[in-house]
Amino acid sequence: MNFNISNYLITIIAIVFILIVGQSLLIPFVLALLLWFIVKEIKNLINRVPFIKKKFPGWLKNLLTSIFIIGVLSLIVKMLTGSIQQLSDSYNSYEMNLEKLLHKLNQTFQIDLIAQLKVMSGDFDFGSILSSFFISLTDIVSSTMMIIFYALFFFLEESNFNNKLKKIFDKKNQHQEVMSLIDKIEVSVAKYLGLKTFTSLITGTLSFVVLLLAGVDSPLFWAFLIFILNFIPTVGSVLGTLFPAFFCLLQFGAFLPFSIVLFCIGLIQVLTGNILEPKLMGNSMNISPLIAIIALSLWGTIWGVTGMIISVPITVVLIIIFSHFPKTRAIAILLSEKGNVDN
Repeated sequence: MNFNISNYLITIIAIVFILIVGQSLLIPFVLALLLWFIVKEIKNLINRVPFIKKKFPGWLKNLLTSIFIIGVLSLIVKMLTGSIQQLSDSYNSYEMNLEKLLHKLNQTFQIDLIAQLKVMSGDFDFGSILSSFFISLTDIVSSTMMIIFYALFFFLEESNFNNKLKKIFDKKNQHQEVMSLIDKIEVSVAKYLGLKTFTSLITGTLSFVVLLLAGVDSPLFWAFLIFILNFIPTVGSVLGTLFPAFFCLLQFGAFLPFSIVLFCIGLIQVLTGNILEPKLMGNSMNISPLIAIIALSLWGTIWGVTGMIISVPITVVLIIIFSHFPKTRAIAILLSEKGNVDN
């Protein structure tokens, strides 16, 4: 028993070590897998149109869908790059507004707030933070070719994958069980990604309207940031509300715009996150809330923001896989929301 436990611990440590050391190769691989999965789901939707299903070959549908997705992503990156550059150019005016705001607070509360903040913040530089956003965006763009390269091989492998599984699992009913497991994973992940994208898009669009009406600089950047952060469970919606709200303090140097943006975006987050999203998803994810937070922290530590975004899909996949094997079924029950892993 102790030998088995030590083997499990060594295996877990080895896996975590590989994930951390090899993240420069593994993250593009995972993103390529996600791109392939999205293309596959879009192709399934397109196939519902009888004419397209009959007249268009599979490789052409994959190609057109991939070009469309890459084109949309390239357009988004181009628009975001311009927004970030605009924010960087306006840094001096934001710094002046912040100093005026601190002086107002200093006079109101009769405390040397400026000195305190300088001590607490040290060498804090808002411009460097904006630059780090730009660098992160550049890193994603620079790895785009690797992601596309990986995704291309996924498409090439797709046609022979089922035949390989038949030869590997050649015993009676083994192949059917494996295909049933893969289908279950595909349905669960597709439902999560589809509904999460839908609710995040609604949140981002409504937030864009609020930020545009409030006169906030680069509303597209903040709306896209809210959209991305909404994929991070729990803390993402909080950060997506606070970031643009506190930016209002830098831009306007007044509490009224801050309060309006904080209230409006916070209300949008509550309505979509606590009312719309639970109605659409129900209990389909079957993840314990505690496990969701632990998974968020774990994958965030290993792979940063990318790990936070994929923490829920990975946990869903693990629960489905663990539930199919007697030795790991107990783990699946612990990870699940109510202990039901038979559906």
